[in-house]
This record gives sequence, structure tokens and C-alpha cells, in this order.
Amino acid sequence: MGFPCIVIIILSAVSCGFAGDIVLNVPPECRQILRVTTRSWDENAGTMLRLQKSPEGKWSEVGKPIPVSVGRNGLAWGRGFHEGKAPGPVKKEGDGRAPAGVFSFGTAFGYAEKAPAGCRLPYRQATEHDYFVDDPKSPYYNQWVHFRGEKKPWGSAESMRLRNHLYELGFVVNHNMKPPVENAGSAIFIHIWRGPGMPTAGCTAMSRENVRVLLKWLNPEVKPVLIQSPEGVLGDRY
Repeated sequence: MGFPCIVIIILSAVSCGFAGDIVLNVPPECRQILRVTTRSWDENAGTMLRLQKSPEGKWSEVGKPIPVSVGRNGLAWGRGFHEGKAPGPVKKEGDGRAPAGVFSFGTAFGYAEKAPAGCRLPYRQATEHDYFVDDPKSPYYNQWVHFRGEKKPWGSAESMRLRNHLYELGFVVNHNMKPPVENAGSAIFIHIWRGPGMPTAGCTAMSRENVRVLLKWLNPEVKPVLIQSPEGVLGDRY
């Protein structure tokens, strides 16, 4: 992914119903983790913990656990920093699952012209001319595109300026990028939910207040990552 990695192997436990192993290529500079777990691959609600690494190398929780919604059909292995094969569904375009694995973050976004106070991620305003392309056959697949023409060079795309509050504030999860693999999933964000207990099409969502908390906390200089999985699949060693 463009910089050296720490390779961490998480061996499975038979008691968790998980076989095989996954290598987590976490950036050595990483000092912040958003850790999301669900009760099973098909569960669409979960919990997010904020984890911070001390100068001595010890991970500890920050703040209270955050309730989240994930894809309406749960989780599936996505494409990020992690490597290896393991039981569980694999993320596909339109499958209604959020990606499991390890991922960095892209730009923050919202309807306002400027980023909220305290946000340190790069920020981009979402206008009526902004789209995230989800057409696997398009050369712009899984890219944010600003387009004002009449004939769009894709069959389908997610509008970044919705007629509701969902994308009023959020940030991009770098899933299936550099380069994107056709049909492996696109347009994955952390954003505001429709409401408690209401799942998404494949993103991770939470209250507006908690999105703001994350945007103030995340520091791109310490290479934060998102780690998502069902409970017991990846363990708690980072």
C-alpha cells in the first residue's frame, strides 16, 4: 500500500468455529484503530471500539463503545491490508454486506462547504455533481467523480448528495482500491445511520454525534485503520 508494514498473524481458534489464518498488514505508524465486531457474519448490528496505542506500545480503549449498523446482510471479507484465505463470505458488488478485514481511510465528506471543527482528515464537499461509481464495468469503478455532463460514463453510481441526512457527514473507507477489482465492492463509507438498528447497503453507520466524535479523534498522521469482523474471527492482537 505504498509504505512498510508490520505483519501480524492472527491464528484461529477451533472453539470460535474459524479455521485458517489471516495476516494483518497494519502500518507500523498506526496508533489508532476503529474496531468493529458483530455477533456473526450475517448480523447487521455491531459495536465499535476506539483503540489508541501508547508510546510504550500498549493498546487501550478510548471513550465509550459506539453502537453501529453494518450491511443489511452482515459482513464479508473485503480487500484491504489483510491477506490470506479463511472461511466466511467474500465481498461482492451489491451483496448488502460491509467489508471485513483491515482498511485505511480516505477523505472525509459532507454537505457543508467546510469540514466540521477539529476534523483532521482531508475534507471534500459532496455536491449534486459528485458521484461514487459502483458500475463494475466503468473505468471509474469505485472512484469519486465530479461530473457535470449529460451522458455519464457509467451505468450506475452512488450520489454523494442525497435527499436525506445519511451523507451529511462521513468518511471513505479504502476498500478495494489501488487498483479496484471488478465486482469486488465499491463506495464503502462510515456515515450517519438512518436510525438505531437500521442497517446499510454495505457501509458502517452510526449516530451523527458519533461520526463527529470520530472525525475529531482520527489523526491521519498516525495511520489509523478500521478492523471489522465477527467476534472471535480476528482476535484482539494488533
